[in-house]
Amino acid sequence: MSPGGVLRGEVTVPGDKSISHRAVLFGAIAEGVTTVDGFLESEDCLATLHAMQAMGVSIERPGPGRVVVHGVGLRGLKAPSAPLDMGNAGTAMRLSMGLLAGQGFDSTLVGDPSLTRRPMERAAAPLRLMGAHIVTTDGKPPVRVQGGVSLRGIEYDLSVPSAQVKSAILIAGLYASGATTVYEHAITRDHTERMLRAFGVPVVSAQGSVSLQGPARLLGTHIDVPGDISSAAFFLVAAALAAEGRFRILNVGMNPTRIGVIEILRLMGADIEVERARLVGDEPVADLCVRAVPLNGIEVPPHLVPLAIDEFPVLFVAAACARGTTVVSGASELKVKESDRIAVMAEGLMALGINAQATADGMRIEGGVLQGGQVDSHGDHRIAMAFAVAALRARADIEIMDVANVATSFPEFASLARGVGFRLQAVT
Repeated sequence: MSPGGVLRGEVTVPGDKSISHRAVLFGAIAEGVTTVDGFLESEDCLATLHAMQAMGVSIERPGPGRVVVHGVGLRGLKAPSAPLDMGNAGTAMRLSMGLLAGQGFDSTLVGDPSLTRRPMERAAAPLRLMGAHIVTTDGKPPVRVQGGVSLRGIEYDLSVPSAQVKSAILIAGLYASGATTVYEHAITRDHTERMLRAFGVPVVSAQGSVSLQGPARLLGTHIDVPGDISSAAFFLVAAALAAEGRFRILNVGMNPTRIGVIEILRLMGADIEVERARLVGDEPVADLCVRAVPLNGIEVPPHLVPLAIDEFPVLFVAAACARGTTVVSGASELKVKESDRIAVMAEGLMALGINAQATADGMRIEGGVLQGGQVDSHGDHRIAMAFAVAALRARADIEIMDVANVATSFPEFASLARGVGFRLQAVT
């Protein structure tokens, strides 16, 4: 990355990763045909798609971002002939644990070295309470799921906020007898609940709880996938730091459980306007208009942390460029992502001359001037892209190591970024 640069014009980010996973998974067990437009053709989402194909689901891809899923119904999946490889996709693995718990066949879930380091017991434990037979490997993948068991609905208190664990329980609840209810003390993303309703499942959401009655029947439908706000976040911060005039990010998903990044940036002083707010299917969508203004350090409100958990790598970059000190706490979930994002981001920011102190559950960052240097993303796609944003305000070149995993969530990032003003160069 060459230092400096300004952002001009507008950008449309690819489809939402969380919604793309769920659209293919629910379409597979629905009755009839499900069409998906805006599907994110990233390595993570293709892992879910290939897993459904391995279990006998016919899926067509007639054009870019368009997927046609011929559902086999709740009980129509077939035993795969080999372990299901989820690559780097934690969402795919945890949601599939809930799906496979209700099948009549045994299965094994595997992943790449990064995924094999990630914890799976938080999803496995409540599924066992429902009657599932699941064996992890020292709490991590590979995960073995024994089929042919009868699941029962449970009431489960989600002590650590996690949309993936909540979703795994609800998906298993589709196969269980009786009601399945999940209680959560902090809001987490609700794509599963919204999409199940789109497939005809009567999901009841109340303050702090969500429940459904099993066994349930899903009916094929059409899903429009909005732009991923987690991908938009890199351009939001980039524009807040370096836009020339008004910079627009089009067709962004504005699910209220996902807009913590916007609220945090606004608390820091960012100038972000929401334009053309509308509903696309069951999800709110809008265009975002950003102007560059000086940012200020803040203490991030705890209630916003779960609503921006995937966006913190680039928010840490915003904090590094802000005036004053930013403090983040209550974000221990960052330690068990594709990398320990607290430690890795602190390491990288310090290598660039920023005083960044990692804590047990967050970080304290003193805003300053980014220098050049070499940073290691540790194979984490969001950290690689966050440091690409940092280069917009750096005094010298930033070399970002280990960036291949950007393809897991945002294969087009480099080309889109160059198109609006990033000075990105590939180094062999």
